[in-house]
This record gives sequence, C-alpha cells and structure tokens, in this order.
Amino acid sequence: MKKTKKIGFGGSCHWCTEAIFSSLNGVKTVEQGWISSLNDDNEFSEAVIVNYDEDIIPIENLVEIHLNTHSCTSEHVLRNKYRSAVYVFNSFQEKECLQIIKKLQADFNQPIITKVISFDKFKLNHDHYLNYYYNNPDRPFCQNIVNPKLQKLISLFPNVINTDKMTSIEKLDELLPEIKKF
Repeated sequence: MKKTKKIGFGGSCHWCTEAIFSSLNGVKTVEQGWISSLNDDNEFSEAVIVNYDEDIIPIENLVEIHLNTHSCTSEHVLRNKYRSAVYVFNSFQEKECLQIIKKLQADFNQPIITKVISFDKFKLNHDHYLNYYYNNPDRPFCQNIVNPKLQKLISLFPNVINTDKMTSIEKLDELLPEIKKF
C-alpha cells in the first residue's frame, strides 16, 4: 500500500471544491481555505488541499474531476479570488499534472486555463466553515450552487463516488442505479 499523497486544487468557491473532493472514494481528508504559490500567482486564493490514497483514486482521476467540476476554460472576472489551479508539492507531481492536463485538453472545446503551480502556503478557513456542504446541505447556497456540481460529478464519474456521503443529493438512487452503495 502506498502512502497518502496530497495535492491542491482551486477554481471555484472552496465550499464547492471541498464538497466535490470530500465525496470521492480514496480521499482521506480535504483541507479548505486559501493557497498561495511560489510562482507569479503568489496571492492567496480560495482552494483546498486533498489528501488521498493513490491506490484507490489516482492523480489522473483527481485532475480530470477538477477540470470537469469548475470553469477550467473561463477567464472570468473573479479568477483572482478563484484561481484555476492545481497546486503541486514537487517537480514530479508538476510534470505529471502538466501531462494529464495536456492529454485532457482534447475533451474541451476551449483551451484549458488551469495552471499547474508550486504550493507555497496554506491558510485554513474558520472551523464553522469547514466541511460546509456536509454540515449544511439544506442551506440555499448548498442546494442551488453545490448540488448541481455534485450532480455533474455523479453523472460523469459514478464509479468514484462515496455514496454514503451523498445522501443529501435528491434522487441519488436514480442517478446511480448501477452502483452498489458501500
């Protein structure tokens, strides 16, 4: 068994990103807050650190899920707050993620703007905002913003979903008819 690995992701609200990665088999923990990088993009931006078991969910799956669950091709006005990034912790991970994104570009009609950048610092969010979606699934933000992203996750990547965590999604059984709950 390999040790737990970590990688950072940013691209949309960290509540959304946290909910996405917290819903996956093989993800051990998700730390939600702000990340700065060693590159030119050194301002803190909303992001998460994902600690995962690569024997259960490989980095390729995590990057593909990230690209498909936020606007990875859009340079919108809030991009400084929601930097589209994969934050890496070493040069091997950087090379691997660059290759993954290059390969996945064929799946998108527009150029992927997601950057692969070196992690520098992390600031954890306040306790009452951590695990926000799973602590507050009935809040309007969760129902209107997070749920559609989770439904997209379910439709695109049904085999990596931790269905025990996804009980707040209406009609889960209809979305995942062929998947046996763990």
